Amino acid sequence: MHPDIDTATIHDIATALRRARHVAVLTGAGVSAESGVPTFRDAQTGLWAKFRPEDLATPEAFARNPSMVWQWYAERRAAVAPVAPNPGHHALAKLQERFDTFTLITQNVDGLHAKAGSRDVIELHGNILKTKCFECNAPQAPAAGHATQPPPCACGKSVCRPDVVWFGEALPVAAIEAAQAAARECDVFLSIGTSTQVFPAADLPFEAKLRGAVVVEINPDETPLSRHADHVLRGASGSVLPLLLAALGD
Repeated sequence: MHPDIDTATIHDIATALRRARHVAVLTGAGVSAESGVPTFRDAQTGLWAKFRPEDLATPEAFARNPSMVWQWYAERRAAVAPVAPNPGHHALAKLQERFDTFTLITQNVDGLHAKAGSRDVIELHGNILKTKCFECNAPQAPAAGHATQPPPCACGKSVCRPDVVWFGEALPVAAIEAAQAAARECDVFLSIGTSTQVFPAADLPFEAKLRGAVVVEINPDETPLSRHADHVLRGASGSVLPLLLAALGD
């Protein structure tokens, strides 16, 4: 056992998981950062250092200068594509195998959960490796290479854009409704690597708590959820989740 991880807390969480029929998990940027994925604001380097993310990640910015926004996301896709899942991602994929009902919700857009083997991931903020039409929203095949211009959509009305949620846009209705349903119905809710400050995702662990679920926070830092959670493990998910799996007998 890692010396900084409380063994009694690990045992209590493992006990709650053994009793659970439905487990819900929310992951945030901390999980991806452990794999070396730059955070949203850390991506502002080189030619992009003079821009704020808010100047690029909006429908208005894309309408004004689609080429510039497309190239920014092309660089971000290129940075994410070779990144490998870390032990935290793999542990969650293995944890899913233990339950008939397991809902993995993520605020991350890098696709690393699916790459690790997790199924049916609810991507609240979309996926940077995917594209859709700016006008009709139909999914499109990602552009090959480093195109400097967004390709046209087959609808003939507009061009492709990254399939992510931009500032000023609502979360996909189906995704947030599925996430809220999981929070209401789960027996254990794990909040992992998220600041619990970006809404509406930040409401999910509180909704789970209100409905009687055991709420667990795994995060190196204190968050607004910390004092409300039933159990708190201070540490990185890549270190903590394998220990939790080991306590479950994996």
